Amino acid sequence: MELLTTSEAADYLRIGERKLYELIAQQRLPCSKVAGKWLFPRHELDHWVMSGLVRPGGMIQSDPPPIVGGSQDDLLEWSLRQSGSGLAFLTEGTEAGVTRLLRGEVSVAAIHFHSDDPDPNVAAIATRPRLYDAVLVGFARREQGLLLAPGNPKSLNKLTDVLATGARIAVRQRGAGADMLLALLLTDAGASHGEVNRLEPPCLTGPELAAAVRTGRADCGIATRAAACAAGLDFVSLAWESFDLLMRQRTYFQQPIQALLRLLQQDTFASRAAELAGYDPSPAGRIRFAK
Repeated sequence: MELLTTSEAADYLRIGERKLYELIAQQRLPCSKVAGKWLFPRHELDHWVMSGLVRPGGMIQSDPPPIVGGSQDDLLEWSLRQSGSGLAFLTEGTEAGVTRLLRGEVSVAAIHFHSDDPDPNVAAIATRPRLYDAVLVGFARREQGLLLAPGNPKSLNKLTDVLATGARIAVRQRGAGADMLLALLLTDAGASHGEVNRLEPPCLTGPELAAAVRTGRADCGIATRAAACAAGLDFVSLAWESFDLLMRQRTYFQQPIQALLRLLQQDTFASRAAELAGYDPSPAGRIRFAK
């Protein structure tokens, strides 16, 4: 990593050192203070310049459509309507949402990655080079677990019970956060996808998975507590996860997103989260990561 001094950074950006210090004071410039001296990673300065690049309309696609892609979530769907943001919802799973964001087909991707990293969402986004101007905004923490028929007739209290009994499990499509969680739990149990009695085809959303369990087509499946409550199913908690909104820096300041963020600070948002169950709204609206 190439580090520039204050004078070198000013020369590189073709601005005066006084202006450079103003940007530092406003926390608008990527930099780090080491032993009393400001240092500037050159590649981060490149990203900073690119994030504000203005080009003639014919050279690039127009702004992405006002659509939130990615993972389905009941609280997010309610928030988009309640805020009057005008944002539509296209639910195809976490990885598909990020892919559409990179292609400019959605403005925001709702994500919940799972991995061994302490903060899987940040880790997944920080390593993607095409997201040079990414902003990750906290929405909520969600409870994921096993959805079960009322009364839990097969006594399934953990994933190893599902494997031991051969219970049929409804699964999500590859790239969905719940499928990532299943893969992580299988690894922890020393098992593989091939050892799972899967319901096919995969369910494309949490509510669809809940319907498969409710109608008896599957004995269980992994989804949110909110999905279980809405379908009248039993629920065994497996993990809490960060559910975040990924977007470009310029999108963050646009009216639809600002309307949504205003709602996230209101008491009505926390009240709705409590009604749906399985949410911790404390991260709502907080910038958790920015490139």
